[in-house]
Amino acid sequence: MKLSAYYFSLSLVLAVLIPTSTTAETATSANVPETTSASQNADINRFINTISVIKNDYADPVNEKKLLENAIRGMVGNLDPHSEYLDEDAYKSLLTTTSGEFGGLGIEVTSEYGVLKVISPIDDTPAAKAGIKAGDYIVAINGKLVSEMSSNEAIKQMRGPKGTQIVMTILRKDTKEPLKFTLIRDIIHIDSVKSKLIGNDVGYVRLSQFQEPTADLLETAINKLEKQTNGKLKGLILDLRNNPGGLLETAVSVVNLFLDSNTLTKFDKKIVYTEGRVSEAQYKAVASGHDILHGAPLVILINEGSASASEIVAGALQDYHRAVIVGTTSFGKGSVQTVLPLDTTHAIKLTTALYHTPSGRIIQNQGITPDISIAEIKVATAKDAAAIDPIREMQLKDRLNNPNNEKILEINNSGLLALAQEDFQLYEALNILRTMVLGNPKP
Repeated sequence: MKLSAYYFSLSLVLAVLIPTSTTAETATSANVPETTSASQNADINRFINTISVIKNDYADPVNEKKLLENAIRGMVGNLDPHSEYLDEDAYKSLLTTTSGEFGGLGIEVTSEYGVLKVISPIDDTPAAKAGIKAGDYIVAINGKLVSEMSSNEAIKQMRGPKGTQIVMTILRKDTKEPLKFTLIRDIIHIDSVKSKLIGNDVGYVRLSQFQEPTADLLETAINKLEKQTNGKLKGLILDLRNNPGGLLETAVSVVNLFLDSNTLTKFDKKIVYTEGRVSEAQYKAVASGHDILHGAPLVILINEGSASASEIVAGALQDYHRAVIVGTTSFGKGSVQTVLPLDTTHAIKLTTALYHTPSGRIIQNQGITPDISIAEIKVATAKDAAAIDPIREMQLKDRLNNPNNEKILEINNSGLLALAQEDFQLYEALNILRTMVLGNPKP
């Protein structure tokens, strides 16, 4: 990763900071290589002069180490929302292996506009139960403005012992006044895979995160659904809404569950690839699996809380026309961060590459656009739902039966109405899957 370049530039700054009695001009000429251009000399000179002015003229004495750390923090933090300087505490926290349990809120955030933007709340956590939504901006924690903290400090504020209280002030699109949420921290247990049958023969699987065992758990869940339908699973809805991502390798494994690598003829069988400025940032994953659904229709649900690994999965299966993507445009987090040590106790987390879908689409700042856009709306009453789902021939008394398709996606009308009220996007995904099943030759 050419770390020598990083070490050199930092050692240069350190060298000019140490001799406190030396003028900035003398220190610069003594430490800058002869090959440095005049413009680079001027830039470095301005930087050192700023440090000198602060040291000499600021109202209170300032520690040189603090000045240097703030300078590095500013350099890295202004590159993009995901690059950051890891001081000793932050780096130690990153390197510490945990048991997967911690006291917190269950919320995935990123830094934006000097505050924290919610990527997504994780299922069945205090954040999700309180009603915090993807796209919310956290502007204050326990009355203290987030803009006055580093992102690491703000995240630390959100974590704490189980049972303790935290008050968060949130700005939400389409609301005029800030919203206040009082949450009780809890131990976060992440159950990454949940599954059920909708009706007699449609599978539904919810992935809340991409953890190490997620692909294996997904395969087990689908096999269980297949067994419950006596081998007659008509199709699957894969729900990636509010899934903030996780492990890249797991995302690749999930895609491999739905692609038959032997029949792929385009995109060089790629699932995802990255491009960066250095060779270490180049990455390519190639399909090697077999379709666990044997061609049965697949619908993937996404929304603005679907990020990173979720977007890799949705983008790959969309490019290969293996799945119909339904919902709203995803978050657009398609960059790769690499942790680069600066010494034994400090590092920078630097964006080094961008993810591409098999066809070459860039995910970063774009997201995955669904094939069929379905907004998240609230169906208030059964009367509203009935208007959305009118009576059909198959629901009439004494109707003539179709002997070939009598039980296709059988689900009673009251169940459909309840689903529309509970989750309109899922209800519409089921309707789309119904249509796909009618044109699918699988028995």
